[in-house]
Amino acid sequence: MKAILSVALVSALCSSAALAHNAGDLFVRGGAAIVMPTESSDNVLKVDDDTQAAATFTYMTTDNIGVELLLATPFTHDVSLGDNKVAEVSHLPPSLMVQYYFGKPDSKVRPYVGAGVNYTIFFDEKEHGDALGGADVSVDNSLGGTVQAGLDVKLDEHWFANASVWYMDIDTDVHVDNTTIGTEIDPVSVMLGLGYTF
Repeated sequence: MKAILSVALVSALCSSAALAHNAGDLFVRGGAAIVMPTESSDNVLKVDDDTQAAATFTYMTTDNIGVELLLATPFTHDVSLGDNKVAEVSHLPPSLMVQYYFGKPDSKVRPYVGAGVNYTIFFDEKEHGDALGGADVSVDNSLGGTVQAGLDVKLDEHWFANASVWYMDIDTDVHVDNTTIGTEIDPVSVMLGLGYTF
């Protein structure tokens, strides 16, 4: 996929077509997103990476300002204490962003930055085998800030290639029976894909 995207980016840069993100435009991006937690806790709680399909929907309120909604299929992570897997947990990370697009609307390349809020919904928490002695496991939902940076590159009149990265502030409590483990997951997420302007 990286090779295909690289070819698309080079082709787009050599194209005479212009990328038009104008006021009033609506476009969608879709691709693969990897969530890489940078967790920290007093109990050496570790959460592994996961890759899923993701999509963003953006409306340009001006030629340089957009509003974006990020959606994805559920991410599922292994949770370990030390080197031992103890649980699995799934989550959805919908995020709402306000973005600023650099350059002119007809530029072939449009870098952008954004900031907003993320509400992470945790569900389907499962103990791994009997690693916790049959304990109940639950994870609190989280509301926090998020920032992003990205790049759109024109392919033709409607299609463009996209690469973007997010940092999400996810602070949550993991409950194992009557024990609570405060955890900062704070993942970095990278997405590569294509976009379409309507």
